[in-house]
Amino acid sequence: MADQVRDTRNSLSKARLSHDTMEKKGQHIDVDDVDGLDPSPETYAAIMETTKPDPRGPGYIRLYLLAGSLFLCSTFNGFDTSLMGSINALPNYTEYFGLPASGNASTGIVFAIFQVGQMCAALFIWMTDWYGRTWHIFFGCLGVCIGTIVTALSTNLPMFIGGRFLLSFFATWAQTASPLYLVEISPAAYRGTIAGAYNTFYNIGSLLATSSVYGCHLHLADRGDLDWRIPLWLQMVCPGILCCLIKFFPESPRFLIAQDQHEKAEEIIVKYHANGDPNHPIVALQMKEMLGTVQGSQKASWKDIFDLRVLVETRASRYRLMLNVAFSWFGQFSGNNIISYYLPLMLNGIGITDTNTKLILNIVYAVIGWVFSMVGARLHDVVGRRKMLIGSTLGMTICLTLVAAGAAGKVEYGNSSAATMSIVFIFIFGAVFATGYTPMQPIYPAEVVSNKMRAKAMGTFKLTAGAAGFLNTFVGPIALSSIGYWFYVFFVFWDSFEMAFMYFFFVETKGMTLEELDAIFEAKNPRKASVEVKKVQKRIIKEEGVHEGLGV
Repeated sequence: MADQVRDTRNSLSKARLSHDTMEKKGQHIDVDDVDGLDPSPETYAAIMETTKPDPRGPGYIRLYLLAGSLFLCSTFNGFDTSLMGSINALPNYTEYFGLPASGNASTGIVFAIFQVGQMCAALFIWMTDWYGRTWHIFFGCLGVCIGTIVTALSTNLPMFIGGRFLLSFFATWAQTASPLYLVEISPAAYRGTIAGAYNTFYNIGSLLATSSVYGCHLHLADRGDLDWRIPLWLQMVCPGILCCLIKFFPESPRFLIAQDQHEKAEEIIVKYHANGDPNHPIVALQMKEMLGTVQGSQKASWKDIFDLRVLVETRASRYRLMLNVAFSWFGQFSGNNIISYYLPLMLNGIGITDTNTKLILNIVYAVIGWVFSMVGARLHDVVGRRKMLIGSTLGMTICLTLVAAGAAGKVEYGNSSAATMSIVFIFIFGAVFATGYTPMQPIYPAEVVSNKMRAKAMGTFKLTAGAAGFLNTFVGPIALSSIGYWFYVFFVFWDSFEMAFMYFFFVETKGMTLEELDAIFEAKNPRKASVEVKKVQKRIIKEEGVHEGLGV
């Protein structure tokens, strides 16, 4: 193994696209736009065309089970979002803490403290490079259990808010390290499906929360504060389960490579990517690529918290950071949080005031979101990230336009049909967002950054998402009360801007290893390079096969 490691260190070259081959086939690409992409006879795409491992083999089955367990981390935010939205509709809860049912600044800070906790926790994500991904997930889950106990036992509003801060702080630890881990351990061909499915369990958490609140309110509404305290206690079930399981999981192979534990990293690739075959070409390729990324680098230490130069040291890293920050903001500030947190208040505004009806509609919204997000997770590996994100943003813009129109019809003219239309398109908006955005929210920000940037960039992701979420959840109830449907109109224009930004700047990551993406970001125009490379590759595979040696 030692000899192989030395050989791979010395022989590694980035996965690149052959300009000469392209010209022979009559496919022309602007060399300036894909500068630095050279031939490579063995790439991930070429290996998958000729010796594709069985995705139903024993190693892949183990990987699916491992990933499925880790999906429990994704339920944390979905549970909290829908839990708070649902109990905010319960008279027992609002009366206990002296909160107005219509929402004000006090209501906003109860919701928004979750985003404050996210932003504070984001400063510690770098620790995943120090002691590993699985330990960070473990401590995060343990902290969520502690925060849940504080909130469930709260006797006053400050204690409740403090518990929610703790819960959010540690949930962010687990939720940031989990997608980072999944992106690094998943094979490139199925990364969008496996890692993308992670965030779809946001809706499972949402479904669990809304169902528990509905059931408790239905049967315990006359039993004091039990109808909202019991759902709060249930918030520790998923983190408790994962806390018991996570240390049985293997570490990320890329973290192990960075720690000079090459044999362990290779064992994981063999087991989970090659179904136990150590001679499969995919093993040698990925070991070459991963070893190449750590040449000349040092192990992470606690001092690295102060060194953020890796995020901005080159033009490529700055472009990567831009995509990370942009999509982090878009994922929280596209009208989705307003609907998720304040669906009961929105239903109030269009004439639906019955508590049970609002809770049932919350459940339906969660079910629709989960079904469509699961479909979207698979489509991102089939259609591609760019097309999915641009298409879903267009759909969201149309939906919000019609939601605003329907709300205006109800408010200005008392039109019941307009109110019904508004509700329908609220749910269609949820389905469209879930299909395009939900699977990629924590995944695309992790894909577009390099291995040495990833931990700090995921901290940036959470910091940005927390800021956007805070703005949404704190300002949301005030804006809805003050300007009503015009708040939806604002998001119509904002989502239009997002769509244009994605078209001009977002890079396609479908089907490429994390290391192969390094070559794409070295191009003069990474967005154009990623799109053109995929087009040419697809055409040559169809016409000539892969025996001549394809690029990325």
